[in-house]
Amino acid sequence: MKKTILNALMLAAGSVVLPVSAGPFDGAQPLICASTEVLECVPLEGCNRVAAESVDAPQFMRIDFNTKTMSSERPDGGARTSQIERSQTVDGKLMLQGAEDGIENIRDGLGWTLSIGQDTGKMTLTGSGDAVGFVIFGACTAM
Repeated sequence: MKKTILNALMLAAGSVVLPVSAGPFDGAQPLICASTEVLECVPLEGCNRVAAESVDAPQFMRIDFNTKTMSSERPDGGARTSQIERSQTVDGKLMLQGAEDGIENIRDGLGWTLSIGQDTGKMTLTGSGDAVGFVIFGACTAM
């Protein structure tokens, strides 16, 4: 009888759901994210792995949730800061979104989405513009 009650208590304790913190990937503290792989996609040609420098993609991105900005230094030496226009948690991923005009008088604007796994810190950044798309894989950590 005691063994049955003990087993029942252990089973009940194992089924208690405790709140889980997302740790550093919940949008509460600044992050730095590193790119590990970059793909450039073009209609009818498909996607190709490219060097970040060849498409002026940043190696590191800093995310500041207080100012709602994502900033980076580009391989060409320029710095870029982008406003985070939307932030939402979906299925254990922190999703950030924005759009950029690019260089003035050049039709190079694009929309972007950054997805960060709240349990792993792994990230996927996608950007899309006129007849081109980019996918950047990487990982983030707290600053």
